[in-house]
Amino acid sequence: MAFLSGFLLIDAPASALNNARDAQDAQYDNEVGVKLIRVGRDSYPYVSAQAFRYWLRDTLAQNPDWLAHTAPVFREAKVAYTDANPIKYWDDDLFGYMRAEGKKASAKDSRADDAGRANATELSQSITRTSPFRVGTLVSLAPSAIVKDFGTMSRTGPNMQEGDPVPHSHQFYRAVFKGQLSLDLGRAGLFTYTGKSGNQNLDEVRRKQADEQGLEHLTAQKAYRLNREQRIERLAPLIRALAELRGGAKQALHYTDVTPAAVLLVVTKGGNNPLQYVVGGGEGGQPRVNVDALKETVRAWRDTFLSPVYVGWTAGFHDPECERLRTALEELRAEGVDFVLEHPRTVLRRVADDLSGDAGVGWLD
Repeated sequence: MAFLSGFLLIDAPASALNNARDAQDAQYDNEVGVKLIRVGRDSYPYVSAQAFRYWLRDTLAQNPDWLAHTAPVFREAKVAYTDANPIKYWDDDLFGYMRAEGKKASAKDSRADDAGRANATELSQSITRTSPFRVGTLVSLAPSAIVKDFGTMSRTGPNMQEGDPVPHSHQFYRAVFKGQLSLDLGRAGLFTYTGKSGNQNLDEVRRKQADEQGLEHLTAQKAYRLNREQRIERLAPLIRALAELRGGAKQALHYTDVTPAAVLLVVTKGGNNPLQYVVGGGEGGQPRVNVDALKETVRAWRDTFLSPVYVGWTAGFHDPECERLRTALEELRAEGVDFVLEHPRTVLRRVADDLSGDAGVGWLD
C-alpha cells in the first residue's frame, strides 16, 4: 500500500478561521471565540479536521465532474448520512461513510415519508468505510496572543437605528497553521466486505452492483476494485483541490486566503508521516525549517520513498526558510534523493500528473 503523506502550512495573519461554541475568557455574553488548545498559560489556535474537510469538500464542489459524482445526504431526526455507495460516488469512496439506519418506528416512518430517497441505494445491513483521505487538526506552530475586537452594530443615514449602539465582541489571532495529511492511495477505489467496523464497505446490494459493473473481484481480500483509470479520475481532482482550498469563518471581517503557503509531500510504501518534524515554530513563533530533522528523516526513510520529495513554497512566505530548505535538499540530492521545489499549486498539480502518468505506476497497487 502506498500513501501520499506530508503536511501543509496555512498563513493566517489576522484571522478567525474556526470558531468555538463557547468563547474562552469571554467578557461579553455575545462574544464569539476561536478554537484554542491550552498548554499551561499558552494558547494555540486550531482549525478542526472537520472544518478542513468541509473546506475541501466545498472546494471540490466547484469542479463539475466531482459535483456530478457527489453522494446525496439523507436525514433521520438528528442523524444524517450519505448514500454510502463508493462504487457510484467519488466522495463516499475517498472521504468514507457510516450508514446505519434507525430501527425505531419513527425512523422508518421518516424514511418512508422522504421523497428525496427515491434514488437512494437500498441497504441490506449497516455499512461503514474509513476515510482514505486523512487530515490532522491544523494547529498554530507557536502560542498566539488572542486579540479581542470590540465593535458595535450601528448604521447611519435614513435607516439609522434609535437608541444606543449594540455592542459585540469577537476573538482573532495571528498564526501559521500546520496540518498533517495522508491519502491512502491503495484503498482509493478498493472496497472491502469483511465483517469489521470500517471495512464492511459493501452490503449485498452494493456487491451485486460491483459484479454487474465488472469491478475486479479480489476474493482473497474480500474486496472489489475499480480499474486504474477510474481510481485516478477520483484521486487527481482531490489532490489538485488542495492547492485551491477555500473556506474559513469570519471572512467578511478577517479575509484570509487559506490556500497552502507551503506544502511538503512524499509517496511512501507505508502510512507513516516521516516529514512531520521538518517545519516547526521558531523565534517569535515564525515557521522554522529544521534542516537536521529533514536530513535525518530522509536518510532514515528513503528506502520507503516511491516519489521525489514534493515541496511547494510560496515566494514571499518566509523566503529565508525556503532557501534553507532548498540548500538542504540540494545536499540530499547529491546522495540520490530527488526533489521538486516550486509554487504549492504547481507542485500539487505535478503530484496529480505524476499519479496519472508513468511515475505513478505502482502507487495504486
